[in-house]
Amino acid sequence: MTAPAGIPAVPRPRRHVPVVDSTRLVGSYAALTFDDGPHPVHTPRLLSVLRKHRVTAVFCLWGAHALAHPQIVRAIVEDGHLLGNHGMHHDDMTDWTAARVRADLEETSAAVRAAAPGVPIPYFRAPYGNWGHTPQVAADLGMVPLGWRLAVRDWEPPGTGELLRRLTEGIAPGAVVLLHDGGGDRSQTVDAVDAMVPQLKARGWRFTTPA
Repeated sequence: MTAPAGIPAVPRPRRHVPVVDSTRLVGSYAALTFDDGPHPVHTPRLLSVLRKHRVTAVFCLWGAHALAHPQIVRAIVEDGHLLGNHGMHHDDMTDWTAARVRADLEETSAAVRAAAPGVPIPYFRAPYGNWGHTPQVAADLGMVPLGWRLAVRDWEPPGTGELLRRLTEGIAPGAVVLLHDGGGDRSQTVDAVDAMVPQLKARGWRFTTPA
């Protein structure tokens, strides 16, 4: 994957464990989740799109990015979205001890709350979808490990039209959808979400947070 100048490229998931999804939801409902932010350009654009379409989502934040862009963390919270802990530096925690995982998750939550004091962080998502000891540690810290049902590989990126196709054809009732607002150029993702939501709403779909 090649990232634009000044934006670090982030290796994407090799595998994942769908620890939590929304299969308990009834009907054509799905949950949108966004990883790797906040980003100073793409996250504000995405917030505007979600606000326009009246969609609430989950933002799984890097701690380092939250420290760099606290005003965007506050904007996410003020718009009513939920937060997830996505690690301090997006490290692969597969082989980490439970103690090391706990220290990283606590540091990440502290970074997020430095921007938005007292904000709930109900979810944790493992970087790269590599879980190791993280599910139990996250649960001990009061966070639900959050997996996904649909990943459209927006980290490539394949073009807005292709992302839109993957979203509209791949979505299924109860799905948690994995997308990204940080970690690279996410303009195609934002554009695809802007096009997808009204199309699916016209077909009777509704968007909610994970059950």
